[in-house]
Amino acid sequence: MGGALWTGLRAATVLTGAAHAAPALASIAPLRRRFLPGLAGVGHPGHIALTFDDGPDPRSTPAFLDVLAEYQVKATFFLLGRMLVEAPELGRELAAAGHEVAVHGWEHRLMLLRGPRATYEDLTMARDLIAVTSGEAPRWYRPPYGVLSTPALIAARRLGLTPVLWTNWGRDWERRATPRTVLTTVTRDLHGGGTILLHDSDCTSAPESWRTTIGALPALLDEILGRGLTIGPLRDHRRGGPAEIGRPHRGRTGRR
Repeated sequence: MGGALWTGLRAATVLTGAAHAAPALASIAPLRRRFLPGLAGVGHPGHIALTFDDGPDPRSTPAFLDVLAEYQVKATFFLLGRMLVEAPELGRELAAAGHEVAVHGWEHRLMLLRGPRATYEDLTMARDLIAVTSGEAPRWYRPPYGVLSTPALIAARRLGLTPVLWTNWGRDWERRATPRTVLTTVTRDLHGGGTILLHDSDCTSAPESWRTTIGALPALLDEILGRGLTIGPLRDHRRGGPAEIGRPHRGRTGRR
């Protein structure tokens, strides 16, 4: 009897853990692109969604704002609460410039290691601070490391947040990354309707890695615009975005 009880408890524990972690399978890019295109960030075939994680960071985010302003491109910034609380004016500047702000969480911690209560509190704190600071209620949620859990999905639903990951990334957080490798990695399998993940802060990445990303950004924008695609935030991704987003122009480089 005792042995059967413990066997049953172990089985229940395994099943509970499996249920908690099951959404993490969506972190496998080929699986989500095929079976969960909405979660992968697949949108209008004539549009590319440009997203940045881990900010706002006073050391680096302004440089990204300058390049995006030069190209007349808006993006979605997934903010960390612990970063925003240190630089609220930068959060306001993002929204005032027309960029979309979204929730990356309060702390950059793996959701699989957090229980339901801690998960809900993390998302709630981040959502509320972003809304108050920017003046707009965030719509999107991207979990740290792109790894979802059942509590994270439940919390996002309760808070009116839609989880979204990405189709393409630049691996720009790595110490060995260069502007060329970031560009090559992002564009290797990039198609219209894709969502790009980059980072405007190195707070969870290799030190100074944001300089690599900013070094790749103009060439990346040129590449996408050269394909005749528009670039914009996730809010425009489902319908293709306003016609003026991502139009070729002549910035300081004179490329167009």
